[in-house]
Amino acid sequence: MLTALEVVTTVVVGVMVGVEFSVAFVINPILNALPEDSGQLGRAHGGRTLGALMPFWYIGSLVLSAVWAVAGWHHHGTGLVVTAAALLIVSVIMSLLLLVPINNRSKTWTPENRPADWKEQMNRWDRFHYIRVAVIIAAFALLVTALT
Repeated sequence: MLTALEVVTTVVVGVMVGVEFSVAFVINPILNALPEDSGQLGRAHGGRTLGALMPFWYIGSLVLSAVWAVAGWHHHGTGLVVTAAALLIVSVIMSLLLLVPINNRSKTWTPENRPADWKEQMNRWDRFHYIRVAVIIAAFALLVTALT
């Protein structure tokens, strides 16, 4: 049963990393290159879509990691899993304090109601997101290493 938990946790976190990596390095650069208001409208839609899904994914990943750490407490690699869970906690805290407030504002913007500094706010979100992606990649790497 522990092996199944380890695999499920690693896959769930790995797919989350893939989605967030794609947002940072594929989707947002594409949206930023679109003409006129298309990119801002796309980012607002993405903020609504992923903003509804990602809290469950982040918390679910953290819970799975914590359960793995507890269930495998006396097994090899538990320290790595605990460290990965700590990094996932950091990612959740970063999300709540830094990214979610910007996302909550930006997902309601239209070309008619967006603030004058909307591009600066999107750039700030991107910078925080790059850091969060690095944190969750590190957590994923630790979970993969714990499997060996």
